[in-house]
Amino acid sequence: MKTISDLVDKATPWKLLALSALALELVALYFQYIMGLEPCIMCIYQRVAIWGIFFAGVVGSLGHNFFIGRFAAFALWGIGAIWGLLIAMEHVEMQSASSSLFFTCDYVPNFPSWAPLHQWLPWLFEATGDCGEISWSFLDYSMPQWMIATYAIYAGVFVLILLARLLYARKI
Repeated sequence: MKTISDLVDKATPWKLLALSALALELVALYFQYIMGLEPCIMCIYQRVAIWGIFFAGVVGSLGHNFFIGRFAAFALWGIGAIWGLLIAMEHVEMQSASSSLFFTCDYVPNFPSWAPLHQWLPWLFEATGDCGEISWSFLDYSMPQWMIATYAIYAGVFVLILLARLLYARKI
């Protein structure tokens, strides 16, 4: 447990977290601009969650020696992983619902007025697709289903490291 707990005191694990999230963002852009798959509003929200995990890695790699840096990184990581998992699960539910009357898919993201990401970076955060459309699958799993697995891994590792950190801190 101590080894797992000590991971957050080093820059390399945080850099790996940031690198993995950046790789997912680059893959999303590849799907959007090379393969022509249009992101829906749920895809955009999941994209924001991945950016939260990326920034958690950046903050953690720069501030891992300070409590406030680790705390901020953990907060970003936890929020990004758990929020992303919930959004991906809702997206799968939208796609698998037999009656689409119960689900609506907006085209304008509900970002705060102080951070209209879809206006600042439309090439990254503008929703142009339909939430119910399944235009890509791999091994019979749609993109949101793969994102559930991805976010579950991020959330699982987050919980494991957080619990190890809390348990080890109690023994000191």
